Amino acid sequence: MNSVICTLSEGSYHFGVAALINSLNTHGFKGEIYIGYRGELPEWAKNSETISSKSRSLTIRITQGFSAVFMPLETDSHFAFYKPDFILKIFVERPEIDAVFYFDPDIVIKCHWKNFDSWAQHGVALVHEIVANDMPGTHPKRAEWNKVIKKANKEPVRYISSYLNSGFCGVTREYLEFVRIWKHIIEIGRIHYGLNVRKLMSRDMTDVFAIGDQDAFNMAAMCADVPISEVGPEGMDFLYGGIYMSHAAGKTKPWIKSYIYESLRGNPPSLADKNYWINVQHPLKLYSKSEVLYKNLVLKTASFVGRFYRRY
Repeated sequence: MNSVICTLSEGSYHFGVAALINSLNTHGFKGEIYIGYRGELPEWAKNSETISSKSRSLTIRITQGFSAVFMPLETDSHFAFYKPDFILKIFVERPEIDAVFYFDPDIVIKCHWKNFDSWAQHGVALVHEIVANDMPGTHPKRAEWNKVIKKANKEPVRYISSYLNSGFCGVTREYLEFVRIWKHIIEIGRIHYGLNVRKLMSRDMTDVFAIGDQDAFNMAAMCADVPISEVGPEGMDFLYGGIYMSHAAGKTKPWIKSYIYESLRGNPPSLADKNYWINVQHPLKLYSKSEVLYKNLVLKTASFVGRFYRRY
């Protein structure tokens, strides 16, 4: 299958993008990753071999057969709300591709790429959240979402029992209707429900769009008349036993986290923290060898502290 990958990045998230790229390379991906960005290009991109440079994009070589395309974006929206637009843009500009996989820039993958291509052929590839994962079809929030779906001139086609994380999806061209509906529901939220697309979350978690793009993502899964293929929260390493990817969800990211301090607060290093530091050396070298050795020592120390003191 001819697949491309995309992500969205600004600020320090370029560290996460590089780790994602390194993990993709380790696990056999060949092709292109599209990086929509705001601000300056990261140093690792400036220092890489340039394949082509155009007014609206820069393509660099990662390894033989693997390249990264940087696309500057002009949008006032929080990047979370721009995800469906970016996926659709790539499908339009690349009519020959079969599938697009979106990853948040704080994710690294853990298994061979062929498993992702296979997954998306079964339906839109989706992963459950860990927070509010148990969300049955009779949940009151879903009842409110049904009203939004109706306003979008759609009807629910399935009852989902779990809440989905919008940090990842894999979509084939055949199932692109899912992304169109995701985009449309965000627009419905903006016009009819006061959804502020410049902010990731509402202050009121009872809002219909409390977690803006992610709630719209879940509504799309309820009403898009295409197959979906769900994996539990272990699919993002929110629980142990996952094989697909690690997602460093949450405010404090692995590249800025003070691990000893967090461990003393009862928050030991997560699987995603550890997997980030596994993917920072090749082919994109983000830190010196001594820095990585030191950070691994810190992670081991913080994990040891976490054996005796944690919040949960």
